[in-house]
This record gives sequence, C-alpha cells and structure tokens, in this order.
Amino acid sequence: MAKLYFRYGAMNSGKSTALLQAAYNYEERGQHVLLAKPRIDTKGADQVSSRLGMTRAVDFLIGANDDARGLFAEHQARVRGSHEELSGLSTGPREVACLLIDEAQFLSPVQVDDLLRIAVIDNIPVMAYGIRTDFRTAAFPGSRRLLEIAHSLEELKTICRCGRKALFNGRLVDGAFIFDGDQVAIDGQEVTYESLCGHCYLQESGGHLG
Repeated sequence: MAKLYFRYGAMNSGKSTALLQAAYNYEERGQHVLLAKPRIDTKGADQVSSRLGMTRAVDFLIGANDDARGLFAEHQARVRGSHEELSGLSTGPREVACLLIDEAQFLSPVQVDDLLRIAVIDNIPVMAYGIRTDFRTAAFPGSRRLLEIAHSLEELKTICRCGRKALFNGRLVDGAFIFDGDQVAIDGQEVTYESLCGHCYLQESGGHLG
C-alpha cells in the first residue's frame, strides 16, 4: 500500500528544494511524477520555487474548493493518454509514480483527506511539504490534518539567527515583527518571514505565544 508523507519545517528549511530533489530522483529512474500546489500560494505563480534558485512548473493548481483527488485523476489520465499516443500502445500506459505537493499547509482538511485516498485507494504515494504553524504559532488547518492522518512525518530542520534549532515563523512588515493579522499573507514587498527558535520568538513577541 502506498503512503501519505508529510515533510514539514519552519521557513527556509529547504522544503521546496527537497520536493524538487524527490522529483528528480524519480525521473532519473525513468518514473513519472505529478507536482501540484494550492492556488492561494501566488508566490511564484504556477512554479515551485526554491530559495536556492531552482524552479519548476507544477502540473496543476488546487483551488480552495477543488476536489483534489478528482484533479489528480484528470492529470493521471492525461499522463497515461499522452504516453499511449507516443508509444502506440506498444508498452502500455505510463503510470504516475508519485504525487508531490508544495505548500501543503494551504490545503483544506477535506483536500488532505483526498491525499490519503489517493495513497490508500489509488495506491499512489503522496509527498506533502509544508510548514506546521503560522506567525502566531497556530497550526494551519491543512498541516493539522496532515499531522493527524499522514502515515509518515518527517521534520526538515533549519536554524535560527542565534544558532538554535528554528521552530517558529516570525512575520515582519516593513522590517518589524508583528504578531496580529490574517493567517495567510504570501511573501511580498512589505511582508517577509524569519525562522526563529523558541527563545528568539518569545523575545520578539514580549513573551507571548499566539
């Protein structure tokens, strides 16, 4: 049986880089993968963008109310169909070896349940990458559901400015930390993020969590 994997970490822990490496590893062995991410993540448009400078277009975007399993089935059929046309059915349809999801924290709990169905019912491994908590230390709904139902959990680690392990994501507006506001605010000209350990987060927040 295939599994649902959740690989999570604070900002700048190399999640997108790890996803792109996983895709490369599959394809180097002649296997086909599909990449997807939530449409709400407008940073990079339809690209998975690593902070190391690597980018790759996703195969499909998942809207807020989309049926994630249905979208996957459509693109799985497209992969099979395109291979049949090229091969003349001589070797049979190409199968999708893995579904890779970037910024999985932005999925809804219902969509995360669909990822489990893809793994268990459709027997396709699903690797979801994302962050656990927002700048107020509250779990994203998608991440919370992944932590509840994923077969495998793996933390991708990064360090704080002080050298300790980073756990939290501080939000800066015009260079100053803030601790109130909407949960989702994609990187932009004024909004940036910094990975912080517990000590530095509490220092910046005046001792407050959430």
